[in-house]
Amino acid sequence: MNQLIKAFPNLSQKQQSQFKLLESLYQEWNAQINVISRKDMNDFYERHVLHALGIAKVIDFKPGARVLDVGTGGGFPGIPLAILFPETHFYLIDSIGKKIKVVHAVQESLGLKNVQASQLRAEDFKEKVDFVVSRAVAKMDSFVPWIQKNIRSTHKHNLKNGILYLKGGDLTEELASFPKAQEYDLNPFFSTPFFETKKVVYLPL
Repeated sequence: MNQLIKAFPNLSQKQQSQFKLLESLYQEWNAQINVISRKDMNDFYERHVLHALGIAKVIDFKPGARVLDVGTGGGFPGIPLAILFPETHFYLIDSIGKKIKVVHAVQESLGLKNVQASQLRAEDFKEKVDFVVSRAVAKMDSFVPWIQKNIRSTHKHNLKNGILYLKGGDLTEELASFPKAQEYDLNPFFSTPFFETKKVVYLPL
């Protein structure tokens, strides 16, 4: 939490309370349904919450924007982003029903009105959104065809609508077919060793 408040000093009291509650909620659910690896729970804020919020170091979602989180698992990066951007609407989808059950429970406990979670494959999602976010669910050449149809043609942000993808390591080969892709390193924002190779990949569509 200290890292989080240092990285995002303008959090309201309500947002701080919501972020503080996250760890106990996920510990409770993880005991029933394994949505986060046990070892990662020891570094929950660093590896899940801060990592998800790396996207917020690249873009400031505007009120009324619509964002789709594909393969959200237990709610990452969507839930932390929804706390940070309460006036942006987030769709969280995953093909595994028990993971969406966790998302619904966390959403209810936090009182998040800007989240809509569904058990759904990306190919079956019909809405139009400004951005698609995700945390390394597939290689970019597989991922783009799933969601290309969902990107709105009208833009309201400094970045053109597209994908914001949390990835790690050397992506030269994976992104070779996507010359417009831009990589944003996260280690300038979060100083722990975990973030040394972590980045946000932005691909306008």
